[in-house]
Amino acid sequence: MTTYSALPLPSTVHKELCSTDDAGRPAEPFTAREDGVPQDVIGALLRCCLRAAREGERVALVSYAPLRRWAAATGAAPGAYDEQGPVFVHAEPCGGPDAAAGRYPVTGTGALRVLRRYNAQGQIIGGRHLEVPEDAGVAFDAVLGEAFADPETALVHVRAVEYGCFQFEVRRP
Repeated sequence: MTTYSALPLPSTVHKELCSTDDAGRPAEPFTAREDGVPQDVIGALLRCCLRAAREGERVALVSYAPLRRWAAATGAAPGAYDEQGPVFVHAEPCGGPDAAAGRYPVTGTGALRVLRRYNAQGQIIGGRHLEVPEDAGVAFDAVLGEAFADPETALVHVRAVEYGCFQFEVRRP
């Protein structure tokens, strides 16, 4: 059985987003606080290191276009699928994921995710809804196995259903 792994933001992309995000806006860092001021970020997935934000950390909510850099590197032309949306990142370099964290970001049981499949041109070629069960790793492996069983699938994006936030990307092994 093939194993898959979530890909964090490359450190160069993280640095770019902390300066100017993919919507052309400067990042506005803030301190994550338990009381939700300026917004509730405790527990939100940080795309730079694929873990939940903790109280007291400096974070930023930035706009990210996950297909854009991949398309530039591969020659893909995603057209209208080059969407951008909100993601949380550390406001400063963080060193990336903890090696002990596992292959997928920690996700609470019952969390709703959508997995979108993209072809080599960057076009959506299908998707699947997933309610994350207790054994999230096994579930993600199974759903990603289904996705990559289609030879047209070049990569898969995982998004939160509730807000549409980009969670992580998995590329064909």
